[in-house]
Amino acid sequence: MSAARHPALAQVLLWVVPALWSSNYLIARLAHGVILPHQLAFGRWALALLLMLPFVWGGLARGGDAVRREWPQMLVLGAFGMWICGAWVYLGGQTTSATNIALIYAATPVAIAVAGVKLLHERMSPAQRAAVVAALAGVLFVIAKGELDNLLAVRFVRGDAWILAAAVSWTAYSVLLKRWPSALGPAERLAAVIAGGLLVLLPFTLWEVLTQPAPPLGARALLLVTLAAVLPGALSYAAYSFLQRELGASRTALLLYLAPVYGALGAWWVLGEVPGWYHAAGAALILPSIWLATRR
Repeated sequence: MSAARHPALAQVLLWVVPALWSSNYLIARLAHGVILPHQLAFGRWALALLLMLPFVWGGLARGGDAVRREWPQMLVLGAFGMWICGAWVYLGGQTTSATNIALIYAATPVAIAVAGVKLLHERMSPAQRAAVVAALAGVLFVIAKGELDNLLAVRFVRGDAWILAAAVSWTAYSVLLKRWPSALGPAERLAAVIAGGLLVLLPFTLWEVLTQPAPPLGARALLLVTLAAVLPGALSYAAYSFLQRELGASRTALLLYLAPVYGALGAWWVLGEVPGWYHAAGAALILPSIWLATRR
């Protein structure tokens, strides 16, 4: 893997992006009864694309040949990254617990790291591999709230299938994003992928609206769509693509382990849920592990 071209920025974003992503967990919780899952996912990415278009339209016009050549890849990436990793998480969140979601997603960085080594031929030192294991242990400690019995007592429900599919989909998105190089610039490629995702989302969104009772859309729904479009949407996906180019898929995937830490802080700030001692203990394992695993 080539050396990072912007190592300082990459190191900063490595700690910022999980905060943007963890906001999606709060949005998913606040969205229940306010807006339907596919409505939220479609609105999120439609608004994200509209916000990006003024900045990427010229590049997309100049790269028209690349768009026409790469459109099948855009559809696949859009299906993985915007449909399955978007609406399906909101669907699963209706019937499963936050603990189950965190437990399932805890396996994702390991899967991406293994795929990065096996499929993308990225290299990880023994110390970095140990850091992956330590970070996973920290996440499991947070999920279990410091008690093994809590982990053993987890019961899986139907909604977990949606979350498992989303976790597998994110692994595929992360690997294919790196495996399929593009002639487009990073921002232009993201906009094209979002457009592909919207094409996939559209029929499912229409089906959802026509077959399920939808709550009336109001100011709260619009606020949630706007927040989802900006924070865990355009900003976080663009930064994630940048980090993959700088650090590789394996190391970038580790930032998912920071989500429980930031999620706990966000729930404290927004929902008034005070973090427990186990959050601090888990963070003490996770934070040094992320630092060690991402050292060049």
